[in-house]
Amino acid sequence: MDNPGSSIISAFGAGSGVDFVQLADNLSEATFSFQRGNLQSRNETLEARISAASLLRSSLTNLSSALGDRIRTGDLAPRPSISNPFVADVSTTPGLTPTGTYSLEVSQLADSQTLVSQNFGESSDLVGEGTMRIRFGSVDGATFTEGTAQDALEIEVASTDTLATIAGKISSGSGGKLEAYVANGTNGAQLVIKGQEGAANGFIVEGESSAASPTATSGDLSYLSWQPATDVGELRQTSRDALFTLDTVQLSSASNTVTALPEGIVLHLTGTNAGDPTIVSFDNDSTAIASVMNDFVAALNDLAGLLNAEGAAFGGTLGNDPGTRELKRDLARLTSEIVMPGAEEGEPSTLSDLGMSLNRDGTFELDTDRLNATLAANPDATAAMFTTGAFGVFATMDNLARDNSQRTDPGSLGGSLVRYEAQIESNEDRLTKIADQQESLRSRLTRDLISAERRVASSQSTLSFLQQQIDAWNGSN
Repeated sequence: MDNPGSSIISAFGAGSGVDFVQLADNLSEATFSFQRGNLQSRNETLEARISAASLLRSSLTNLSSALGDRIRTGDLAPRPSISNPFVADVSTTPGLTPTGTYSLEVSQLADSQTLVSQNFGESSDLVGEGTMRIRFGSVDGATFTEGTAQDALEIEVASTDTLATIAGKISSGSGGKLEAYVANGTNGAQLVIKGQEGAANGFIVEGESSAASPTATSGDLSYLSWQPATDVGELRQTSRDALFTLDTVQLSSASNTVTALPEGIVLHLTGTNAGDPTIVSFDNDSTAIASVMNDFVAALNDLAGLLNAEGAAFGGTLGNDPGTRELKRDLARLTSEIVMPGAEEGEPSTLSDLGMSLNRDGTFELDTDRLNATLAANPDATAAMFTTGAFGVFATMDNLARDNSQRTDPGSLGGSLVRYEAQIESNEDRLTKIADQQESLRSRLTRDLISAERRVASSQSTLSFLQQQIDAWNGSN
């Protein structure tokens, strides 16, 4: 095989005047250019495969995720209804799907304690220096029982504090447990203090005056004190729990928003209906299921189109990729796969039962007539296929996405990505070694060629001297 640098040497010729440093650079570059170019070309191909495999994997994962989101929080969630809408608003906990009907009877709504102080002239009136202490607990008639769940609120009141400023200190100091403001009514200015809903969120107010002889009149802090035993009309509303029955089971709640109920039911109690139970029910929306199936098939066809393009045997970026072939096989058996292994005889258990079929080109088609027939014959069983449980359409797609994304499985798209990334890393290591070898060759050639240049220069000097002597001898003759 010819030396890769032979043509360059011929071009320059031999002898002095040649740029041997540049010649060494060109020779070392030419020696390794083919290997380097080959590796760089391979990396470009590998990067294209990584991009295509990543796109396929993310498209599959996004499809599964979008389907799950729509089932959990979208129009596929069972629609709650209540026969008496004045009693409660009904919703569901995301991810849970209540079914069936429930009786609801509300005898008492939760409420918060409200205190309205005795009269002041105006909001700028001084309230008197001292310490205001608010204790939390339950108020029952003339009795207050302090609770252990909440610490008392202690407020230092300056001599310059007014009715308005003390209201602000109560609201800000309580961390949201209390709301205080000044109401200017026909009787003058009054401090209004409201607590949180629930029987355990009652409170008393202790105004400890700094005056030598507290007077319990306007301008003395003790004037704002309140105890249930000495109430003279300040208590306008007592804190209490909501009381209700669900399917005749007696329940209570500190708030009118009730969670932790069976099957993820959430109630927002708004009224009472003692002696006249109302019915809460959850119905499946057949129209929504048909809409989701249409969108699902369209999304699958987008994925199938991308898969056909990238995985084409001729011209496809992933034409010989095992992960792509496995995804094709998974999609090919998707319509016949059992997604509801516990389905009773006659109930839908596959996507083909919902009208979905596979075309010869790998795309999907939806037979809406068959879907509508399945919905009409088995509405509940069909709806059960669209949950976030261990089985169903979402579970099937979620498992398919996870299996094809496993980086530890060499036959999946995830495994393909690992393999391509490792090959690029190996090629980069080889390119680094080639760069080191090229630099070593360049240094050696530079040293050898410069040495040769010196010898040529020395020979030319000797030749010039001899030529001068010969010319001198010839001239003397």
